[in-house]
Order: sequence, then structure tokens, then C-alpha cells
Amino acid sequence: MNIIQEAKKYAISEKEKFGTPSLVHFEIVEKKATELAEKLNADKKIALVGVYLMDLKLGQALKEDRLSEHVAMSVEASKEFLNGFDIDDTEKDKIINCVEAHHKDIPFKYIEAEICANADCYKFIHPKGFFSYLTVLGKRYPNFEDSLNQAEKKLEEKYKILSLDVCKNELEYFYEAIRDLIKKARNL
Repeated sequence: MNIIQEAKKYAISEKEKFGTPSLVHFEIVEKKATELAEKLNADKKIALVGVYLMDLKLGQALKEDRLSEHVAMSVEASKEFLNGFDIDDTEKDKIINCVEAHHKDIPFKYIEAEICANADCYKFIHPKGFFSYLTVLGKRYPNFEDSLNQAEKKLEEKYKILSLDVCKNELEYFYEAIRDLIKKARNL
């Protein structure tokens, strides 16, 4: 059994069951984690499994009004998932660190965890991810101002998480441009 394929299948099944994260966001983090792992000579398997599992329970947490618990829920589900594979304790620890540290609430113990957190930032700072998020928010919130406030909150939250220079350099322009567009949207 291939752990990468199984983690992806598991994440997609949760996404289909609960409707989030969006497929666009899923594809963004998958692509960026792959690129970053290759560029930084990190373990691509660990990084990919990490990004597939990091928001595993996000949809369920949203549905159950437990959003603040989605990381802990994803960690527990990931631990159960990983028990089904013949991987060593270090690999398990690396994957769990990818999941539990992707909001930077706890330190990155491994480069793969830092890659996952930074790849996650593209969902809210890169134009493709940001505009995709607006479509999700349009369904979640009854008015434009609430959607814009939430989008701005995520933009700022994820900008503070960025830690890899390669990501900061790539996303800085987009961050500033989106901030400016939000300001202009409010002043019309």
C-alpha cells in the first residue's frame, strides 16, 4: 500500500464528504509542497502526506461548529491513519509535526513541517487561492463585508506564518496587492 496515494485518497474522501477544503486549495498545497520539497532537498513523501492530512478534519470541524479544534482532530485522525502503515517512528513524528504545526502554533521540528505550513499559505495569499477562497466565503457568509473581513483575516494570519524565504519572496507582491485591493473594495 502506497502511503502517499492512500493519504491523498483519504483526504479527498473527507473533502467530498464535508465539502472542504476546496479542490483548488487542495491542488495548490499539493503542488507547492512538491516544489518546495524538491527545492529544499526535503523528504517529498513526508511533505505530501503532511499536506494531505493537515486539514483532514477541517470540513467535519466546520460542520460541527468546532473549527478551532480542526488541527487536533486532524492530528488524531492522522495518528490512526498512520498506524496502518509500516513506517518508522521518525517518519510518523515528521508527518504528525506537519499536521500539528501547520498554523505555526507549535514549532516546526522538521523542514517538511515548515514546507507544509508555507504551502498552506498559498491558499490565502496567492491570487488563485485567494480568489478561490472568496467563492467559498460567498457561500458561507450572508453579506460581502463578512466575506471580505474573513478573507482579510486569513490573508494576515497566513502572512505571519510564512517562514521560508523562497515563499516570502514569491508571495510578498501578491500580499501587498491583495491588501490594497481589499482597502479599495472598502472605500468604494
